[in-house]
Order: sequence, then C-alpha cells, then structure tokens
Amino acid sequence: MVAPSKSAQAFRTIGELAKDLGLPQHILRYWETRFPQLRPLQRAGNRRYYRPEDVVLATRINQLLNHEGYTVKGVQKLLVGEREVVALGATSTTLGMSVQSPLIPALIAIRNRIAKALAEDDVAARI
Repeated sequence: MVAPSKSAQAFRTIGELAKDLGLPQHILRYWETRFPQLRPLQRAGNRRYYRPEDVVLATRINQLLNHEGYTVKGVQKLLVGEREVVALGATSTTLGMSVQSPLIPALIAIRNRIAKALAEDDVAARI
C-alpha cells in the first residue's frame, strides 16, 4: 500500500494517502469531520500531512467501512470502544499493536471458569 520510495514513518500528503487507500481525497476530508481521532497536521494553505498513526487509523476506517460493511456510526462507536480499552491499559490489536494489560489474564481466567462450569452443567444434564 505504501509507496516504496517513502519510509513507513514518513508523513503522507492527502493525495498519497488517498492513492494508497484507493479513495478520492474528499472522502478523507469527510472522515476528518466524522472521526475526531483522525487529525492530520495542517500547514499553510490547509495542506494536510498524515502521521503514521493517522495512516493506520485511516486504513482501519477504510477496512471497516468499505470491506466489513460497518456504517459511519458503527465505526464511530467501535473506535470509541477501542479508545476506552486503550485507556484501561490495553493496547488495541485492531490498530496493529500488541495487547499488554493486566486485565487480560484475569478475563481469560474468568472465561475459562465459565466454560468449565457450563461443561460440568452440560454433563450433569445428560445424566
């Protein structure tokens, strides 16, 4: 997706990002009005420069809207939920980062206890 002449950490213009995503530029401008998380730097003349994290976010929004069938409202809710998970100490795997939260092992343990209880209940019901 990313032009081979630029580093993954380089800033992208709106034209470059639009080309990478296969979208018209006005769609990216529209997304900026609907997704407050998407805030590229704006220089003189309102020239937009998308940081690497903006590129990841725009790619995620594009995937959800155009490939997974979410609505704009649905993506807004999903992104707010992901931001809350990040605020709790976990980082989102959906944004390409690893999950590192002390809550995850506790949640897995709870899930395993529930699964075990349901399995035992199922066995008892068959007897």
